[in-house]
Amino acid sequence: MNEILVKLYIPTIDEQYDIWIPINKRVHTIIRLLIKAINELSKGYFNPQRELHLYDKITAKPYDMNLKVIETDIRNGSELILM
Repeated sequence: MNEILVKLYIPTIDEQYDIWIPINKRVHTIIRLLIKAINELSKGYFNPQRELHLYDKITAKPYDMNLKVIETDIRNGSELILM
């Protein structure tokens, strides 16, 4: 299995999404993909003007941008925040 299903919270637009993310990509690449996907899902409403980071929703721990998803504790059902 090359993808996992996570729940993604976007506080700036007060939305949440269930999204499949690839486990073999680096976190900074995932963030770029998530920004593009959320922008499309929100019909252009989500258009951040600064660099965003990915956090664990439970611990508020930021994820290292240079690690691959598989090298983190992100698993199926993880709840993440993009801000």
